[in-house]
Amino acid sequence: MLDPWLQFAVTLAVAVVAALAVTVAVALATRLAARRRAWPAGLVRRARRPFRVLVLVVALWIACTVAFPDRDWVPALDQTFTILVIVASAWLLGALLTFATDITLGRYRIDVPDNRVARRIRTQTLIVRRLAIALIVIVSAGAILLTFPAVQAFGASVLASAGIASIIAGLAAQSVLANIIAGLQLAFSDALRVDDVVVVEGEWGRVGEITLSYVVLDLWDDRRLVLPCTYFTTTPFQNWTREGSELLGSIELDLDWRVSPSRMRAQLEKVLAETDLWDGRASVLQVTEATGGLVRVRILVTAQDAPTLFDLRCIVREAMVSWVQQTMPAALPVQRVLMTEHEENPTAEPTQTAEVGLFTGSAEAEARASTFTQAIPVVTPSAEGPDDADPSLPRPRSV
Repeated sequence: MLDPWLQFAVTLAVAVVAALAVTVAVALATRLAARRRAWPAGLVRRARRPFRVLVLVVALWIACTVAFPDRDWVPALDQTFTILVIVASAWLLGALLTFATDITLGRYRIDVPDNRVARRIRTQTLIVRRLAIALIVIVSAGAILLTFPAVQAFGASVLASAGIASIIAGLAAQSVLANIIAGLQLAFSDALRVDDVVVVEGEWGRVGEITLSYVVLDLWDDRRLVLPCTYFTTTPFQNWTREGSELLGSIELDLDWRVSPSRMRAQLEKVLAETDLWDGRASVLQVTEATGGLVRVRILVTAQDAPTLFDLRCIVREAMVSWVQQTMPAALPVQRVLMTEHEENPTAEPTQTAEVGLFTGSAEAEARASTFTQAIPVVTPSAEGPDDADPSLPRPRSV
């Protein structure tokens, strides 16, 4: 008859060997499968450690339940191993969930030109993964607490007053729940996706991360702007990649009246032909304003995305300014000042005020004025009655 502790040690060793045998067998099967397909390698990388821990904990639990010498410690050991199994199972389930989402993300690349669908899938997948991991943690924590008898009694009382508790929790976590719901709305409404180019609060940048409570924007100057999810569901913002990344940009130049727009158009065509940043969709040069002693020339160009458009606008602006300086210096903006001598007694010329205006003086003007009066009677006041009125005075009329 072996000593009880020696028998327990032997049982424990057998359990450990069995756990190692199970893990080795699973590893060999996974390696055989990895020869034909690539996904088993990722599964091994993600789930190897939690799986080994779970198998080892189960083996030790069985050994302690069967052969632990002091039976008074068995209930405490059972509760301890139950908690360890819950933790290891949650770890393994989270690893499997991460592996599944990694496969989905690997099939949809966002480092390609046409990636709108990939960005939508990536955003939704990341939101679902974070939500699922949060649920796993919450359920695991609740399961661990329910292993204690005192907590079970407390849980029954909490469930009995679930109505009041839910109201209090809802009021206390109103902003948190609002952000969570807003995050889910952003993910599945396709209004905002990871890698979208947006303009928010006057800042231009890309969406770097979308969580259940906040959105991180990677701004163009390497800053990070963090905004709550509710901001994007309650405040207007610009999404430059909602349907596509192609954009139209403008360059405005204030020049002198002696500028030649036709020559500038010819030069614009040469500048765009020499750069690969222009996508060839549109190039327009127009005079949009000619007031204040200057002529405003606006150039419209297109590019495949926002960063390319910014660089293209800078190149076109610099090239046109240099061309105007070299070939058309008379078109550079100038301020004209007229110097005159003061005349002591200026001769006043008689002027006559024209009786023809926009709303008076002709039949067309009277018709135009009638659209603003809506047929209001225009009556000339007279001290006489209608019958005794002076015939030389105008009669009442409607316009």
